[in-house]
Amino acid sequence: MNRLMALSAFIVICILSWLVWPGPGVPILAYHQISEADDIYSVTAAQFEEQMSYLQDKGYTAISLEQLYYYYNGKISLPDKPIIITFDDGYEDNLLAALPIMEKYNMRSTVFVVSGLVGTSEYLSWQQIAEMQVRHTEIGSHTVSHISLGDTSPDQQRREVIDSKAILEQHVGSVKFFAYPFGQFTPITEEILREAGYLGACSGIAGLNPKGVDTYALKRVNVPHPKYGLGEFRLRLLRANIYSKLGI
Repeated sequence: MNRLMALSAFIVICILSWLVWPGPGVPILAYHQISEADDIYSVTAAQFEEQMSYLQDKGYTAISLEQLYYYYNGKISLPDKPIIITFDDGYEDNLLAALPIMEKYNMRSTVFVVSGLVGTSEYLSWQQIAEMQVRHTEIGSHTVSHISLGDTSPDQQRREVIDSKAILEQHVGSVKFFAYPFGQFTPITEEILREAGYLGACSGIAGLNPKGVDTYALKRVNVPHPKYGLGEFRLRLLRANIYSKLGI
């Protein structure tokens, strides 16, 4: 009986060790707003700082999507624990609230801008986007009008993908990456992105991103307003790690 209990305990320890051991692939975090708004997509500044402090304490180094792309193509190496921090939509608080915290913890991010919302209430202006670039922020596209590409015609998808890139590049230079609104896309969407000259795109699929991943369907770890503090953030990272190990 004692041997059976010991064996069972050993198996449980092995399983737990396997689950928490880092899996293959780079995590990409998906945020929206850093504010006090009572919204599922808003993380408070205090919560965000706690998360950035945790990442720094655990030895993570924030990189850009461009660095990840060139790593996949064998052109550069990455730090031991790379992570990518992204923001969707282009809210003004990405500059005013999030960026100072990221700089405090030696982090950087990619901001996916809805080109049709630039300069409107609560959203970044072109001047603010330029300031973020100077402060090491990568700028990507998030369509012109934030429509769900999975529910629109190929012609409409093409306009949203191509026009947003053209508008952004008039102000910020080359735009190489895209994020699908609501995480939705089709094989046609991926083909349109390739034709438009994008190098990759972030989806709503959960998990990590190992070498060999489809760069037009990069997986992300969604970070909504946490109900259970830092523990919830850590569990989301763990879940993505488990998905990666299971090949999900």
